[in-house]
Amino acid sequence: MQEVTRDDMEIVSALQLALADKVGQERFELWFGANTRLDLRDDALTVCVPNQFFQDWLRKNFRQQIEAACEETLGKAAPVMFRVDPSLDAPTVKAPGMRPAAPVQVPPARASAPPEPSGEMRRRFAALDSFAVGPANRLAHVAVQTVAARLGQSSPLVLCGPTGVGKTHLLEGLLTETRRTQARCQAVYLSAEQFTTLFLGALHGSGLPSFRRKYRGLDLLIVDDIQFLAGKKATLVELLHTIDTFSRERRQLVFAADRPPAELGHLGPELVTRLQGGLVCNIEPPDCETRLGIVRQMAARFEMDVPADVQAYVAANLHSHARELAGALNRLHAASLAWQRPITLALAEEALAEMLRHSTRSVRLADIEQAVCQVFGLEPQSLQSGRKGKQVSHPRMLAMWLARKHTRAALSEIGYYFGRRSHSTVISAQKKVNAWMADRAPLDGVQSGWNIEEAIRKVEQTLLAG
Repeated sequence: MQEVTRDDMEIVSALQLALADKVGQERFELWFGANTRLDLRDDALTVCVPNQFFQDWLRKNFRQQIEAACEETLGKAAPVMFRVDPSLDAPTVKAPGMRPAAPVQVPPARASAPPEPSGEMRRRFAALDSFAVGPANRLAHVAVQTVAARLGQSSPLVLCGPTGVGKTHLLEGLLTETRRTQARCQAVYLSAEQFTTLFLGALHGSGLPSFRRKYRGLDLLIVDDIQFLAGKKATLVELLHTIDTFSRERRQLVFAADRPPAELGHLGPELVTRLQGGLVCNIEPPDCETRLGIVRQMAARFEMDVPADVQAYVAANLHSHARELAGALNRLHAASLAWQRPITLALAEEALAEMLRHSTRSVRLADIEQAVCQVFGLEPQSLQSGRKGKQVSHPRMLAMWLARKHTRAALSEIGYYFGRRSHSTVISAQKKVNAWMADRAPLDGVQSGWNIEEAIRKVEQTLLAG
């Protein structure tokens, strides 16, 4: 390995100054501070980062600025590479981290396998090990780990997603891990209802100064289900002041909601803006592979002997949430004891028959496909083809949008169903249809001449009729 020269070190210092100028000092200190290292070798730059989360984030959001800083400093373009160095992942206590100056949105998780955590990471985040990680929640999981190690550097952290996708599990894991690794850390976990009750009790009991000293002075405050604060004007004002206090003093706030900040307009623009200025992580319903991982972990925790084919049967047929999967295992255990039979696929089919009937989604992906093809006069399975003309691609995008509205299928499942496409294609389709709705635009290439609202109404009428 070539030795680092003094000239290289001086060039790196100049490069850091140029990069800080391009991204802003606060964002530079947050993302390129003590936990990131720049290595220059033979006019090639390697950005060393503590974990996969940092690597993905810097590569997606700062590659252009890094390359521009290199060209400015070196006088020519230079290759930029990224490398994970676990030795950089040492936790800092009360580190003077900075909040991002611009809204931070975690990029959608990719379907690749998660990086194997180091032994130190496994030890440090043992409280979060029982969380089944998959494409729909991987970055949220890593973000929670990062926050636990460096409180205050990414505040507020916002986890959003429908019921049963694991938000509360991650929040509880964060609280447990923070208390375990930072003995002096003052941390509290509250639901939005509890926060409201405590605040109103202090307000009417003349204990408001004490309430504020207690909760605004914490190192970590977690508030779950903030969508329930709608209409609670006094509580929202108090929460806004709490967020501003934590921001000024660079301490950690974590929120969870059932939808992204952009869809929480009923909480007021001031709160939405503050949430969007934090680290926002969307969590989607788990795909089949992740559900299988959940079943395996639950079976091990319950000390149940569940054969692999039974695990696969449960994961494939129950789609709602982890609690439903736990209920299925509890029912299997009870049936095995009551009937004095081992857990087999035959027993599972018998014991879970009623549960599966009630959990069956009223609308399936196949139902949506059939309705869209019927309304637009398309051949069956044309939406699953590779055809890219507007007469097929626009109805396909609409079908994906309807699948997001009417089913709990994961993004990856929707994309795979409609022609083995990626989850990012589904996200793009959803945004496109939303834009059509905002503009009341007609569907180009479709002979009907309907605008998007008319098309949606006709497809949904067909779904209900079926």
